This record gives sequence, structure tokens and C-alpha cells, in this order.
Amino acid sequence: MGRILVTGGAGFIGSHLCEQLLQDGHDVIAMDNMVTGRTENLDDIFYHDRFTFYEHDVTEFVHISGDLDWVIHLASLASPVFYDNYPIKTLKVGALGTHKTLGLAKEKDASYLFASTSEVYGDPEINPQHEGYRGNVDPFGPRSCYDESKRYGESLVRAYRNEHDVDVRVMRIFNTYGPRMRLDDGRVIPTFAKQALTGEDLTVHGDGSQTRSFCYVSDLIDGIQHLMENDVQTPVNLGNPDERTISELAELIIELADSDSEITYEPRPPQDPNLRKPDISKAKNELDWGPEIPLEDGLQRSLDYFEAKLSE
Repeated sequence: MGRILVTGGAGFIGSHLCEQLLQDGHDVIAMDNMVTGRTENLDDIFYHDRFTFYEHDVTEFVHISGDLDWVIHLASLASPVFYDNYPIKTLKVGALGTHKTLGLAKEKDASYLFASTSEVYGDPEINPQHEGYRGNVDPFGPRSCYDESKRYGESLVRAYRNEHDVDVRVMRIFNTYGPRMRLDDGRVIPTFAKQALTGEDLTVHGDGSQTRSFCYVSDLIDGIQHLMENDVQTPVNLGNPDERTISELAELIIELADSDSEITYEPRPPQDPNLRKPDISKAKNELDWGPEIPLEDGLQRSLDYFEAKLSE
């Protein structure tokens, strides 16, 4: 089995990935600066004999003793609440962090997986979004610290592939949800869940007609495994093409939570994308992957988790 470094390993997606990699028999090293990550996400594996955790900022020099088979760069401030508060950190982890971890992969002759995002497509002019679409992004806009950090990261990955022959993978992650999301991170599912579970009104931005497509975290982890097992060295969308309006999502969460909450409407944030739906033809054809968890099932699992967190 392999020896794998996961940056952002104490985060929502990172902790689930570390857990799965251990189950698959790998040795796992998690690295996180704990700005948004939480050690409680790693409670089930922290003392596993094949797991090691380092609190470290990947924008600084990264040293790992011994061989590595994979470097998986998940570290990022992916929530608008956090990248609004830490725009420079967001840019640095996408640029310097990607540079440092690519250098480590080159040094160790390890394969490299970069976690990009659907945000590279910006506010898209086509729907669904396929990997060949070049996007509609404002490089000086309010979301640019996150969007452009990922676009730059993808370019750097390509450069290391071409100049240093690093074996690379790039996944463009669409909206992902599930247990271990932070209730305070500002993303729509934990925000609506908290409001519904506490009897507050659900706050929908705009008229609620904007769309998103939500992928349950276990499906994403499965997609990551398929990507690692294949040799596709160009970007691949990973997400669920089940497109819903935000109003539909709010109503569904109220129903599943058996809540008396109402829906209220607030102004939309500037440059909030109108559409978000992945074209996953490439993942289906080249990775033999597609999501399996229906939104209703994933939301119920998530609501059970959030309810338990609120009662702590």
C-alpha cells in the first residue's frame, strides 16, 4: 500500500479522505494549519498506527521524511465566509501552497492530486459546465481570491507536469456536503440546517431561483479514489448533476427537519453565480464514476449530524 500526504487533512473533505485511505490500507500523513480544520474531525483515526498528523501551514516549507507515493493538496479556505475574512491566506494556499506541495511531489517522485473547484467557471454562461469551458470570472472581483487561486493552481500543476514530468491529477469539485461541515462556515446547507433545526427563518439570497448541484461527501471520496486509480492528467469535474434551485433546497430541508421555520429573502451577494451544474461525462467515461446518494438521503444524514452538534 502507499504512503500519502493529505494537506487540509483536518477539514471536512480531508478528514473523510484520510479515513477512507486508512481503510484502504495506506499510510496517511495529514497536514493542516487549523484555520478552518478541526482535530475533532480526526477523532476516529487520530491514534491509528498508520496515521500521522502535523499542524503546519503549507505556504511555508514542507518537509516529510521518507518516501511518498501521493501528495493530495486539499488545503484551502473554501467557504465565502472564511475567504472573505482571509483573502491573502486564501491566495497564498492556492499559489504558495500548491508550489510547495508540487515541489515535494517532484522531490519524492510522488503522484500529485490538486483539489480545484467549480468556481473556476465563475458565473457560467453555459449549463451544465464541462471541463472545456473557460469560465466567466472577474479577476478583481469580490470572490477572486478563491477563484483565481484555484485557476492559478491548475496552471502551476500543468507547468510541473510539462516541465518536470510530475504525474498529476486535477479535480474540479462541485458543491459537496455532509457530516463534519462547520455550522458557521456560511455555506448554504449547514446554514439552512442550523436555521431549520433551531426554528429560525431560512434566509434565501435573492429570489431563490439560482441553482446549485450538491454531491454527498462519500460520493466525492469515491470519485477521488477513481481519479487516483486512473491516469487522466487533465481536469475532471466531480459533482452531482442533480440541479436544484435554492428555494427548492430550503423547502426540502424544512420538510426533512420537520421544522416550523419560514423562508425569508435577503439581497444576493455580489457576483454570486446564477447556475452551477457539472457535466460529469468525462468522469463517467474515463473514470467509470458517478454519484449514487440521492439529495434527500444525504440531507437527512447531514441533518442528523448537525442536530447532534447543536445539542453538544
